Amino acid sequence: MTPVSEDGLNIVMAASEAVPYAKTGGLADVVGALALELTKSGHHVTLVVPGYRRRATSECCQLAMRLSIPMDGKPVGVMVEEENVPVTGAMYCLRVLFVRYDPYFDRQGLYQEDHHDYPDNLERFTLFCRAVLEIVRNLIETQETMVDVLHLHDWQTALCAVYLKALPHEYMRLNQLKVLLTLHNMGYQGVFPGQQFVKTGLPPSLFSPSGLEFYGSINCLKGGIIFSDAVSTVSPTYAKEIMTAEYGCGLEGVLVNRMDGVKGITNGIDVAAWNPESDPYLSAQYTVADLSGKQACKRALQRELELPNRDVPLLAVIGRLTFQKGFDLLIGVIPELMSLDTQIVVLGTGDQHLEKQFSAVKARYPDRIGLCLRFDEGMAHRIEAGSDMLMMPSRYEPCGLSQLYSLRYGTVPIVRRTGGLADTVVPFRPSTVKSRCATGFHFIEASADSLLSALLLSLHVYKEREIWQPLIQAGMKTDLSWGRSAKLYVDLYREMQGERRES
Repeated sequence: MTPVSEDGLNIVMAASEAVPYAKTGGLADVVGALALELTKSGHHVTLVVPGYRRRATSECCQLAMRLSIPMDGKPVGVMVEEENVPVTGAMYCLRVLFVRYDPYFDRQGLYQEDHHDYPDNLERFTLFCRAVLEIVRNLIETQETMVDVLHLHDWQTALCAVYLKALPHEYMRLNQLKVLLTLHNMGYQGVFPGQQFVKTGLPPSLFSPSGLEFYGSINCLKGGIIFSDAVSTVSPTYAKEIMTAEYGCGLEGVLVNRMDGVKGITNGIDVAAWNPESDPYLSAQYTVADLSGKQACKRALQRELELPNRDVPLLAVIGRLTFQKGFDLLIGVIPELMSLDTQIVVLGTGDQHLEKQFSAVKARYPDRIGLCLRFDEGMAHRIEAGSDMLMMPSRYEPCGLSQLYSLRYGTVPIVRRTGGLADTVVPFRPSTVKSRCATGFHFIEASADSLLSALLLSLHVYKEREIWQPLIQAGMKTDLSWGRSAKLYVDLYREMQGERRES
């Protein structure tokens, strides 16, 4: 048996992306950081991800096992490569396993190219899910490794739970395995044409309203919600919101029918990588006690983006340029913001129509708006450090990471009161100002007028330094580490194990 600490667990975590190996969004940050924190906490963690073309691995990566995966009634040969990542202060290394099948994963993108999903995504992640289960079986049978929990993330891994319960004869050695599915964003469910159901290899009876059928299509996430032993999501407020028609994206009924409900655990951030005291991306470091470096970062950011070095409010936008993020609302209020002598910096990529709109306002206000239509990790750090405020007008936001980075860097977030934004930003109001615990500004309606009202209030407060400074300080003193969140996950794992012992 693989040894663990007296209170440690053996956890297999499966995800379609994780930093530093592959990333398209916040999912990768969460998975990578959580795996490291659980390892640091004394648990034995095996992280399983696809072996994509562009992945950052060390030279120590080696072949760990060969698997035969049933696909369309035929065996497919899959290689599994292994890397062991040392974790400072941890009893074990983090074991990372890469599922290598180049016809599916040796591609330019993870899920799509040129804004078009790969047409064989169902087959790609069906194979990945079957490979994850074979890996768990291999760990148990050949390496005699106890596995306590299989932690799945989003639709790309959800079918693991379905196979375990629907094909018990194939996974008899895994019948005691407990499965947790974490929902990172209900907007992405893995929906495919119904005629492709045969490609999953699942019994035809599961293509029904009580199974994976969803208005004539296959819904992978629905299957995972039904067949997992427990379901969690990435903030308490989002856990409540997704029970409603407004946020459940058609699966609110399935979620409500789970007798054990959905557990909301707010994400943390990597406080070592996101630390203004030591951030190598910054031109100057700073602390909550000495913010002079933040002003230097602001001037450096203005120079980098060719904006005038002026002491005016600098507002930031960082993220995917999508309808979900509400950035179309921001487009509507930019003329008013420009009339108030402000500067805006935008970093992100996404919807082509929104990209064109931001390019148009940049052309209209060339010395007032800095625009970077790309993903740039270093620039994200510099914008967080150099800006005065961050705007997140999301229509829905399961958790959000940019507002957490902003709190850490003393950049005051202005957010819509939804999901994790409501849970992590303490709103500016008389009681919170008096207690010096306010960290940002909320607005309620997903409208340009509501956003503008919050912005006008924040710009007014910005001039009152004796009020603004406590906002910065309260945010920078907030505990945003993964230690708190990881402990809640471990509590949930143990709760699931308790159910196993009782059964």
